[in-house]
Amino acid sequence: MVAVACAGVVLLVGAALGVSTAMVVDHRRAQSAADLAALTGAAAGQRGEDACGVAADLAIKNGASLIGCRLDGTDVVVSVRVTGPRWLGQAADLEARARAGPR
Repeated sequence: MVAVACAGVVLLVGAALGVSTAMVVDHRRAQSAADLAALTGAAAGQRGEDACGVAADLAIKNGASLIGCRLDGTDVVVSVRVTGPRWLGQAADLEARARAGPR
C-alpha cells in the first residue's frame, strides 16, 4: 500500500516538473521569436521596408504569432505569443516582448 502511494507521489511530482519544464522551454521560444522579429523589423525599417510586416513574417516562421508591433522613432517594439503546453489542464499561452533599433 505504501509503495502505491509513493509511486503516485512520484508520478505527480514528475508530471508537475514536466509542465514546468515545458513552460520554460515555450517561454524561451517566445522570447527568441520576439528578439529575432524585432531585430529583423528594425533592419527592414532601416531599408525603408514595412518593419511590422517583416517582423510578423519572421515571428510566424519561428512558431509564434505577432500580437503587437509599433515603431518608436527608429526602434521597433514587438510582442509575440506562443501556444503554451496543454498538459494537466494548463491553458495559458506565453508572451514575450522585444525592442530593437539602430541605437
